[in-house]
Amino acid sequence: MTSVKVPIAVDVAPIEPDAAEKRRRPRLSIAAVGKYLKDTPIRSLATLGRSGELAVNILKYTVSDTIALRLPLEEVATQMWKLLKVTALPALLMAVPIGAEVSVQVGGIMNQVGANSLAGAASGLGVVGQGAPMAAGLLMSGAAASAIASDLGARAIREEIEAIRVMGIDPVQRLVVPRFIAMVAIAPMLCIVIVAAGVAAGLVISANVNDVVPGSFWQSFGSFATPTDLVFSVLKSVIFAALVVLIASLRGLEAKGGPKGVANAVNASVVLSVFCIFMTNLVVSQIQMMFFPARLA
Repeated sequence: MTSVKVPIAVDVAPIEPDAAEKRRRPRLSIAAVGKYLKDTPIRSLATLGRSGELAVNILKYTVSDTIALRLPLEEVATQMWKLLKVTALPALLMAVPIGAEVSVQVGGIMNQVGANSLAGAASGLGVVGQGAPMAAGLLMSGAAASAIASDLGARAIREEIEAIRVMGIDPVQRLVVPRFIAMVAIAPMLCIVIVAAGVAAGLVISANVNDVVPGSFWQSFGSFATPTDLVFSVLKSVIFAALVVLIASLRGLEAKGGPKGVANAVNASVVLSVFCIFMTNLVVSQIQMMFFPARLA
């Protein structure tokens, strides 16, 4: 004799969240939105004020320690090596497609209008003027900013920053200034590497794909890319480096809340660095066009 199992339907009432759970849920109301819109500009101005104060302290300690010969050169060299390890190879890998893309995109149009001899001008104006400093800035904001913010943020949540202050040492002088000097020192290197690799890639693509004579490429490149463009390109990279260190250091020193706070500091430093780099590039490029307009060399 076999037994037959009959399924029994049981009505299970949905579990209602208790009162404490309901209170923990965020409620969107007009008052909350109004408070957010009111507090956000105030917090933004406070952040700008702390950024300005940090920038002044960085410059003060950089100048005073340089004059007094108290710069920690060993720490600066260590930070330069760490930052170069995370930015040099990506800079080279990023420069090649930038130069190749400029040559491919512009070369097709120049073939149609019969102006192959101006392929070098495209590389000079595109890579030297805009591509190289922007690529260097984005690399520093992505790799270097995250490294600085994570290092300082980890020290902050372990209360090392407070311990340094208790010992009478300013963490800006001890931790931020060496990173600032290191970043400003490697920024021109990254820019020059990107310019050289990008222009070389553009030459190879133009000569082998668009049938451009190398001599014609270099002639047009030298006619349109002036030393002023290279100077402004390096200047942009130095300004971007200073902005990246300032933003990443501020976010790292103010990190709170354990590992989540460090992650938030890294994320904020990268996003804000990229935004500031694009805005600064726009301003500096406009100043260059106003006082040094493009013309044949």
